[in-house]
Amino acid sequence: MREHLKPSTEITHLKGMKTKTWRNRIQLLLKTDSSKSIFSLMKNRPYRPTADDVSQWEQSLESLLSNKYGKAAFYIFLKSEFCEENMEFWTACEDFRQQTSEKDLASKASSIYEEFIRNEAPKEINLDFHTKNAIMQSLQRPTASSFLAAQRKAFSLMENNAYPRFLHSDLYRQLSHGAS
Repeated sequence: MREHLKPSTEITHLKGMKTKTWRNRIQLLLKTDSSKSIFSLMKNRPYRPTADDVSQWEQSLESLLSNKYGKAAFYIFLKSEFCEENMEFWTACEDFRQQTSEKDLASKASSIYEEFIRNEAPKEINLDFHTKNAIMQSLQRPTASSFLAAQRKAFSLMENNAYPRFLHSDLYRQLSHGAS
């Protein structure tokens, strides 16, 4: 397979891989997204989750996301379903809340807005008008909680939709069976 595929070609290849294993899907995603930090964990580290890790992931989405390997596996699953933007937004908000200076908050808030919130943003997430409007107003003087309502909505979407699908996926089954 060529390394530099057009996005539409990459999507076609991914959709056509239904009969291939999750390992092949993960390898393809690692090759096409090697710059993503979440993938470098899986690419550079021969770590496998323990049976305890995998069983903890079943308890809650919070448990899954608090484990580096679980977060990476869930992201790969979301990416394979073409719905990774909610997790990317959630992760960006987690990082945003760690900012301490007003300058850093303002810069990061603007970046998050441009990437995920504004109409026709590259990774636009599904938010209602009131939530978007509140975020737009908070951009004047952002605080650590400026994106909290939107982050909760993205988390809820993942928790109620993608997370149950992940727990029933071939990827999760393979991780569960391969856990040490």
